[in-house]
Amino acid sequence: MKIDRQIGILSILLQKDTVTAPYLAEQFEVSRRTINRDIEDLCKAGIPIVTKQGINGGISIMENYKIDRTLLTNAEMKDILAGLRSLDSVNGTNRYGKLMEKLLTGSSDFMVGNQSVLIDLSSWYKDSLGSKIELIRASIEKGKELEFIYYSPRGESIRCIETYYLIFRWSNWYVWGWCKKREDFRLFKLNRMDEVRISDQTFIKKQAPIPDLSDERVFPGGISVKALFEPECKWRLIEEFGSGSFRVQKNGKLLFQAEYTNMENLITWLLSFREKVELLEPKEVRTEMKSSIERMRKKYED
Repeated sequence: MKIDRQIGILSILLQKDTVTAPYLAEQFEVSRRTINRDIEDLCKAGIPIVTKQGINGGISIMENYKIDRTLLTNAEMKDILAGLRSLDSVNGTNRYGKLMEKLLTGSSDFMVGNQSVLIDLSSWYKDSLGSKIELIRASIEKGKELEFIYYSPRGESIRCIETYYLIFRWSNWYVWGWCKKREDFRLFKLNRMDEVRISDQTFIKKQAPIPDLSDERVFPGGISVKALFEPECKWRLIEEFGSGSFRVQKNGKLLFQAEYTNMENLITWLLSFREKVELLEPKEVRTEMKSSIERMRKKYED
């Protein structure tokens, strides 16, 4: 992609005193004309790049500007590279890995080896997620509408959206866009999307607001939960809610207290502990849970 290549060119210029256009063209597997256009774009972006003709000529960044190399420390750059590599884990490509390889020659020590942070964003849905992510990115870049079938607790529906942001949050991928059906901005979970395709219909981009993805906004709570767990459930409570979510009782059991948003999700979560939990409050959820267990028991009667 163009932006990836330009970031790569800038990184090389910050690491080397002078490079030539043929060298950059070979590194990024493009023509010299493309490199010249990239250099021009970088200049327009405010990067003071100079070119010199002759035997000792080439492309470089103005000397007094190179002080800004210290803007990112080695540790910060390692974190950036770890994040870039993690994007390859989403769809199984090696796009960013190849970019890093192209930057290895003549770079400083933070570009090679010595990496202590490894991030893998892949999941059980890696095969289907990869193609969806690529389609969403293409939809955003080309300004074309995205069509898909969406599955939610209220049923399934055909949606058509103007795409604006691809988001990774709460261990899942989402797309934020203007939904033509709802005539408003909506957040869609990629795992619930099926038969995704790019429409031929282009759209004029709106002034899209940044989605409010704070936990308080998306998970407002409302259900005050009090439950008693067996001691062997401690690891799950710590993993999912933190060590401050419960108090150890004299008999070793764990008194759990937290806020939950959705009753159906709460019951499903509690049932995953089977007989190792007893819901104490709220009473109405306890009653519904009891009824649910009774209906389940009847299904398993001989």
